[in-house]
Order: sequence, then structure tokens, then C-alpha cells
Amino acid sequence: MDPNDPRDDGAARPLAALTELLRRTHLAPPDLLPSAVDDAVVNLRARATIYLADYSHTVLVPMPTAGAAPLPVLPIDTTLAGLAYRTTSTQTTVTSPEPHLWMPIIDGLERLGVLKIVPADAGDLEDPVFLVRCWWFTHYLGHLVSVVDAFGDGIDVIRRQLRRSLSAELIWQLLPPLTSGTDKVLVSGRLEPSATVGGDVFDYALSDDKAQFAILDATGHDLRSGLAAATALAAYRNSRRQGHGLFEQTESIHRAVRDEFGGHMYATGVLGRLDLRSGVLRYLSAGHPPPLLLRGGKVVKSLAQGHRPLLGLDMRSASVAEEALEPDDVVVLYTDGIIEARDEEQQFFGIDRLVDFLEREAAASTPLPEIARRVCRRMMEYQNGVLQDDATILLVQWTTTGQHLLDPVR
Repeated sequence: MDPNDPRDDGAARPLAALTELLRRTHLAPPDLLPSAVDDAVVNLRARATIYLADYSHTVLVPMPTAGAAPLPVLPIDTTLAGLAYRTTSTQTTVTSPEPHLWMPIIDGLERLGVLKIVPADAGDLEDPVFLVRCWWFTHYLGHLVSVVDAFGDGIDVIRRQLRRSLSAELIWQLLPPLTSGTDKVLVSGRLEPSATVGGDVFDYALSDDKAQFAILDATGHDLRSGLAAATALAAYRNSRRQGHGLFEQTESIHRAVRDEFGGHMYATGVLGRLDLRSGVLRYLSAGHPPPLLLRGGKVVKSLAQGHRPLLGLDMRSASVAEEALEPDDVVVLYTDGIIEARDEEQQFFGIDRLVDFLEREAAASTPLPEIARRVCRRMMEYQNGVLQDDATILLVQWTTTGQHLLDPVR
């Protein structure tokens, strides 16, 4: 369809835009995604530019189109584009020389970046129909970004603003999407330093009736630590996928670390299983900092009952604990790199500062993935950008309402 055809009433434009994007990306490598978007968005009578969040979630990096002039990187914390990303909401600029909107690029619930859309007619920015059409286009684009990222480096080289260590390369290939969810649960995790993380890893598996999750921290933060974390994660997934319970999953991790590293490496961790029908959480901690329970904007307790010794060390005793959650409760799992972060005076960040930070963000109704991002940013600031240890956080929320905070058209 020719969008300039005077007989065009606009009804077929969204389908034409989506169809063109699908056709152009069917056999296209990742680096040709910008040109495919250019051709497709013409059907909406607009131009568009893709910006992707870097792996540290500090800047939005433009994805270049062949022959186009280079564009600047945009800070996430101080720009309108960053606001669209942080709040997963559409932001509009009508007074600049080039009126445009910023729309978050999301795959499912995972934030990937933003799309700058410049309509041919600035009046379209006031048209709710145009905004909905742009949302559908951007929503589909988010799925495509994840799909094409799997078979090329074109997306990765844009998002990778720092050189990675071998251990970080290994860990990042093992991670699930940083944010995901269903109509009953939300999960979001982050780890820092993104380019040199060594022994921290997390995982989860969601189904209609349960959410299973784990956070693991292997000794050190070098390649050997990464190998130990990878071994622990593989053992966890293998046991979980065989339908084993928390005790069996934990023992599988223990045996794998012990047998592969001969007692020279160990790991800490927390494993959990949340019944999404009843809200009953079963958990087990192996030498790891106890999770926090965030309820009604307040941290009401530490979950410190279920425990066993370090993974890789023979068991003396073990127990699985239960906790009854209330709707919208958030379980906060973290590694010791969070609370043991040190400032210039060698003062620990500590559990009290973490609790205060979580409560302030919850009181502000900050979306779950943004809380995770801000915790890690706070850690980096506290240590002047240099972490002495890996710092990882995993948030699990039992909710049927928190999802609306991640809806770009709410």
C-alpha cells in the first residue's frame, strides 16, 4: 500500500507496517533491522530510529542505519528517552524542531530500548489512534529484537559498551531474560559489574501454577568462578526439569560442585518455589544472605528459616521452610556483593541501607525491573563505579496487578 495514496483512509496502515516489517526481517541479519524498520514505518507515515539499552542499563545506544549520520548516545537517567525506558511509558515532544515520541521497546516484560518515532504530520502526536498503531509496531519490534539477537552479533555489539571478561561472557550466555512474568507473577533480576561478573548467576522457570527460582554465588569472581557458577546452574536446571523438589535440587548442585571441583570451590545460594494459586513460598538457603520480604512498601522480615551448609561442602543438616505470601508481596534475593559494597572509607553499604532503598522505591510505585536497575546503580555509585565483588539482585513478586506498571499503553 502506498501511504501517500489519497484513497488511503489509514485503516490498513498498521497491518501494512507489520507485514512489511515481517517480510523485510524474514531472512535479514540483525544489523539490517534498522533499514527494515525504516521501510516498514513509512506505512504509518513516520520515520523511526532504534535505541537499545546497554547491558549496564545506563545509556540508550542508537542502532545505525547504513548511510545515516551518527547519533549520540542518550543517558537513561537524565533524558526524555530514558524516562520512556525507565517508566515503560510513551513520552512525547511537541515543541522541538522535530516533534516526535519515544516508545519503549519491550519483549514480553523485558525492556530492551526505545523507538524514536517522527510522524510526517506533527498533529498525529495528538491522535490516540496513531499512538496505538505505533505501540503495536513497537511491541512487535521488541519481539524481533530478541529473535534476531539469537543468530548474530549485530544487536550485542550495540548493547555491549564495555569489554567483557571471559567469565562475564560465560555468565551472560546462561542468564534467562532479566525480566519476565505471567498474569500471576513478575520476576526481575540484575547483576553488576555487567562486563566482569564472575561467580553470580540467577535463574527462574514460570508456569501457570508455580514460579521456581534460584540465585547462586560461586567463590571468587574470575573464570574459575564462572565455571563453578555454570556447573551449579546446569545442575539446578537439570534437577528442576526432572521435576525434583527443592531438597533434591540443592543436593544436585552440591554434588556437581563437589565432584567437578574436588572441594576447592563452593557456592552459596537460595532456591525457591512459589505456589501461584495459594501464595505459599517454600525456600532453602545454602550459606547465603537470607531473602527479604517486601510487603505494603515495607520490609517486614528476613526469610531465614530454611537452610543447609555451603554447596560443595558435605551436608550436616538441611531444612526447607515455608512462608505464606500476601498479594503483591515481593521476595528480594541478593548476593553478598550488595550489602558488602564499600565506600571510600571502607564502610559497608549494609542491610539497613538496602532496606531503606527498597522501601523508598516501593513507596514510589517504581516498577519491579526499575527497582532492580536502581539498586545496582546505587551500588555502583556507592563504590565510585568500581565493585570489589559481584552484586546481584533477583525480585519475585506474587501479583495480578503489578503487571500494569509495565504496560506502555496504560
